[in-house]
Order: sequence, then C-alpha cells, then structure tokens
Amino acid sequence: MYAAIGAFLVRRARLVLAVSGVALVAAVLLSGGAFTKLQGGGFTPAGAESVAARKLVDQKFGGDPNLVLVVEARSGTVDAPEAGAAGANLAAALKARHELRNVTTYWSSKAPSLKSPDGRYALVLAHVTGTENEQDKTVGAVVDHDLKKAGGAVLVRPAGPLGVSHEISVKVKKGIALAEGIAVPLTLLLLLVVFGSLVSALLPLVIALLAVLGTFAELSVLGSVTDVSVFATNLTTAMALGLAIDYALLSVSRFREELARGRDVAAAVIRTVETAGRTIVFSAAAVAAAMCALLVFQSVFLRSLAYAGIGLTVVSAVAAVIVLPALLAVLGHRVNAGRIPKVRSTRIAASRPWGRLAGAVMRRPFVLAAPIIAALVLLALPALHISFATPDDRMLPTSADSRRASEVLRTSFGGDTTARISAVSRRPVARDQITSYARRLSELPHVGRVDSSAGRFVAGARSGTGEAGGLSAAGTEQVLITPASGVGPESRAAQDLVKDVRGVDSPGHFLVGGTTAELIDTKDAMRSRLPLAVGLIVLTTFVLLFLFTGSLVQPLRALLLNALGLASVLGLMVLVFQDGHLSGLLDITARPLDTSMPVLLLCIAFGLSMDYEVFVMSRIAELRKGGASTREAVVEGLGRTGRIVSTAAGLIAISFFAWVVSPLTFGKFFGIGTGLAIVLDATVMRGVLLPASFRLLGDASWYAPRFLRRVHDRFGLSEAEEETSSARSSVTVTG
Repeated sequence: MYAAIGAFLVRRARLVLAVSGVALVAAVLLSGGAFTKLQGGGFTPAGAESVAARKLVDQKFGGDPNLVLVVEARSGTVDAPEAGAAGANLAAALKARHELRNVTTYWSSKAPSLKSPDGRYALVLAHVTGTENEQDKTVGAVVDHDLKKAGGAVLVRPAGPLGVSHEISVKVKKGIALAEGIAVPLTLLLLLVVFGSLVSALLPLVIALLAVLGTFAELSVLGSVTDVSVFATNLTTAMALGLAIDYALLSVSRFREELARGRDVAAAVIRTVETAGRTIVFSAAAVAAAMCALLVFQSVFLRSLAYAGIGLTVVSAVAAVIVLPALLAVLGHRVNAGRIPKVRSTRIAASRPWGRLAGAVMRRPFVLAAPIIAALVLLALPALHISFATPDDRMLPTSADSRRASEVLRTSFGGDTTARISAVSRRPVARDQITSYARRLSELPHVGRVDSSAGRFVAGARSGTGEAGGLSAAGTEQVLITPASGVGPESRAAQDLVKDVRGVDSPGHFLVGGTTAELIDTKDAMRSRLPLAVGLIVLTTFVLLFLFTGSLVQPLRALLLNALGLASVLGLMVLVFQDGHLSGLLDITARPLDTSMPVLLLCIAFGLSMDYEVFVMSRIAELRKGGASTREAVVEGLGRTGRIVSTAAGLIAISFFAWVVSPLTFGKFFGIGTGLAIVLDATVMRGVLLPASFRLLGDASWYAPRFLRRVHDRFGLSEAEEETSSARSSVTVTG
C-alpha cells in the first residue's frame, strides 16, 4: 500500500502540492478566528454540583460578582474628593454597559467591607453576563477602555474570576510568541547542523507551519460548535514544532540517504514513503491514542487539549506522509541545495556509539541499570505527597495587574474571599427551616460564620442580621458559609468542611458551590474517569506493540519503564512547582498543582514516548524476525535508530523547554515537565534500560501463546520489504 501511495505522489506531485496549497489558504482563513472563539477556564466538569450552584446563583440573584476592580488612591485615601470623582466616573462607564449587572462601588454604598482598613483601596463589584467568550470580550473592553475613564487620581486593576481569566488569556498569546521566538531559531540552527543544507533544514519547519495552521483551523471550527479552552493553543504550538519536525526529520533524512545510495528521485520517494512513512503513520497512531485518553474526562480544559493533540498529530502525519514526499519529488537533488559553509552534513541513519552503548549494557545489565532505576525511584518519591488546587491568579507572574489586585484582596479585605462556600436552594424554603439549617451549619468544625436571610449565625447562635438583605429572591434561598480564620480554600480543613456541609440534611435541596467545592468536584471527576483513561492507554499500547513485535512481554516492559520514567518526572514537578525548589529562578509561586496538569503531562509524555518506542521496537523486531539473536537485534536496532531518536527528541524537547519563558505557571510546568520526559525517554530509557531489560529477559522477551503468534503472523506490522525493480522502473517524475 505504501509503495502505491509513494508512486502516486511521484506521478502527481504538482497536483498534490496545488491541492495542499488550496487547503493551506483555507486553513489560514479559518485559523484567524481561533483565538476569538476559544475561552478561558473550563477546569471544572460541566455537570458538577458546584457548577449547577453557580448557575443558579447567576439566574436567581443576578450572579455573584465575577469582576472585581481594585481602586487604589495614588495619594491620600479613597475618601478624598478626587478619588470619589474618579469612582463616580468609573461607575458611570460600567453602568452604561448592558452586559454588566449589579454594579456596586464603595462610593455609592459606603459599605465598610468595600474599603481597606488603611483607606488606600476601594472595590467596585460587577457581574458580567453572557457566555464565557462574551464575558471575556466584555472584560477586555472594560480593561482597555473603561478603566482609563477613572482619571489619574486613582489606579484601577482588575481581579475576580473574570479579571484573572482575561489576563491569563492575554498571557497565553504572549507566551506563544515568546516560546516560538526562542524555539524556532534554535530548531532551525540545529537542523542546519544536522543536514548541512538550508533547503533540507527548512522542510521540517514547513511541515510544522502546516501542522500549526491546520490545527488552529480545526480548533476554530470546533470553537464554533462546542466549548474549547484557549489553553489548547499552547499545546498546538509546543507539540507542532516538535512533532511535525520529528516526522519530517525521518522523511527528509531517509530521502537524502536513498539519493546517496544511488537511487533516482522517484525510487527514493517511494522508498521513503514505504519506510519512514509507515513508521510515521503508526507512531502518530500511538500519540493520538494517548491523547484520546483525555476525551474520557468531563473537563472542557482536558477535552480541548485532546482536540488539539489529536488534530495536530493527524495533520502532522498527513503533511509528512503526503505533502512532504510530493515536495521532495519536485525538489529532487535540490533538497541538498544551500550548503552551509564549514558545516558537514550529519548522517543520522546509523550510530556506532548507540550500538556500543547497547552492547555494554547487555554485558553488565545490573551494574548499569540498577543505579539508574534507584535514582528514578528516588526522584519519584515526592509524587507521593502531591496535592491539588483549582487554578487562580497565582498562575500569573507577581507583576501582573490581576495578580497584584488579587493579593490586595487577600491582604486588605478580610483574607482570601475565595474560601467562602455558597449553598443555594432549588425551591422555596420556610423561614424557620432556613434558621434551623443556618444554625446547624454554623456548628460545623472550621466554620467562622453563616449568613442567611434569617440572619447571621456563629457557633449555633444568632449574631445579627449579617448579609440578610440579598440572600432571598424569587423563591430561592442562598446561604453563605465563611470558614474560620486561617482555613484556605485549598486546605484539607476547607475540603472537609464542604463535605460536611453537603452531608447536612437541607430543606429545599441546597446545592453547594464555591472554589473549594469546585476543587472537590474536579478531583472526584478526575478520579472517577482516570481508570478508564489508563485502561485505554494500556489497551492501545498492548495492541500496537504486539502488532509490531508479536510479543506479550514487550508491551508490559514498555508500560513499566514508561511508568517509572513518568513517575520520576512527576516527582520532580512536585519538588519544583509544589514544594518551591527553584521557584525564585523560574519566577513562580509554589502552590498545590492544578488538578488537570499531572493528567495532561502524563498523557502527552506517554504518547511521545510511544512515538519513539514504536520506531525502535519495529526495527529490533524486524531484525529478530530476520534471524538475528536477541542481543544482535537490540545492539543493531539501537545502532540504526539511536541517533535518529536522540536527534528528533532533542528537537522536540527544545520546543517544550522554550516554554520556560512563558509568563504562566501552567506554561512552565507543561514545557519543563514534557521536555524532561522526552529527554529522559530518548536517553536513559532507550539507551540503558531497554537493552538491560532485553538482556535480563533473554529470549523470553518475545514470548506469546501459540494462538497469538498466529494472529500476529496474519495481522502483524513490520518494516516494508525492499521494493521490486519493476516498481522502481515503472514510475517517472512528471513535470
């Protein structure tokens, strides 16, 4: 089949390129609208109780304030006439927007809770209506235009959920520009060193560009029909530059080698599609299968990254297997044009050092492998105390406006307001029932006070009217539970409190929401779907590696080694991002990990490691099938593939490590974690632990029951056989 595809691409190369050009123009037109259709947030499952509670509050009470503006007096206090005039101007501008409801300012209400104790800060509260995209556009307009209308007497910074979300969206775009500004030049430089030719070095970048534009077009289309997170763009740019270059590197290097062996252009293209093309297709299948595991989760964030990852992998593979061979057929020997002075082209098809390393490991497997395994286990230990939190302003750098405003809210306005728990009824509730319910809630451990329409309760006793005025509307009651001092929204005490609140018998079927409730709902949703995701990954790994090797042992070996490597990387991420080691150098705030990050890291890193696993194991299995002993197959297989794997891994790691300059903690976590996983997999795992495992297992490495051997003989996958001379002679390059 692959020979037939190659032959068609040679005969119709210019037609294929013309159709590809039309598709590229369409992708450019579609991709332009991607950022306007994508949304922030999406971390909490849509069907969670906390989400339903938030929607009910929005519907019945006009919504809790989701946009907070922190107004700072440049001199004096916010009670000065100049500050009062600025507050009035700001309020007028906000109330003129029909998208805003419940606009409340300190100057209009004189509520003490809206002014800091030192009088330096005051708050403006508003609820922004609409879909998440519409909300983000509204907040953007407020930040870009309305804040300036306050005048020079005050400094206004956005905060609250939407203020933070909007700045994160802005930083995402900035992070992409910074990361690509570093990754693209470095990647081009390394490609020039590898190929020694400008044309050859540019071809992988062309495939990467096609992959990015094609995936952005896909996200734009999906964003029109379903919710898609803006964070999908991070994954697209990071993976595209690496994965597309990875695939193009295999094809271009193979094509150049076939030309160097004396083949004509047509035969070289066909052979490239047969060998590199086959490897790319099944490697892409491995990556896409791992990304499919993200689809089982209910989080819009993770599902969006699955859309991006699957689309990117498919587009990259199609571009590398269809577009690139057609381009090579037209270029022919000009693929070597643009020789770089004093740079000698590097042959990457075979590598004696990798073969020698494999031989040394197989002579002394315990001596070389045991210290590495011990080190990986030691690095994995911090993962045992991993803790989780919902994303907030601390994803942003300390210099960000919404981060600084949120710090003011925490330090000058009664602590962390996100710790408050909200309970809202789905039907009318009698006054005596509300009184009883609020009193019982106030008696729970870790409760500071409870506000309801029946008054404020502290430790089971009524303590004034509290916030009674706005907690009853349209047959619905809202009860606000404020945790005791020192109980943060991510703490174990706060999570236990939410569970206790949900355990209290309530009249009117109260739904419990708030930041801590969303954290619990997200963790529960992750925990419930994780076995299914892991099961899908295990199943696809078994099937794919069995088809390549005919062995049941090799899938197990691959899963165990990948699990060890990924656990060590996760342990390192806990040390850095949760425990705070190197936090000053990376300019991050140490805090519990965002709930989705470890799952995302493990799925992406596993998929990319399977990319290299398929490539290496297909060559080793083919040599074994050809009559080589296990030792000979491993040494020769790694000798033939080691340099390609290490070169490709180096290039893809650069695109991820470049995200260390991202202004978002998410970007740094994603880039560093995935880059480390790739480097570890392409060096320690492939160079040492893989040959050591073969040496220890011996011929048992290829074990499979007899009936499964028959299945493999019929359906198994292998490297393409050398094509017949008639096939070579029947194809000519047209045009």
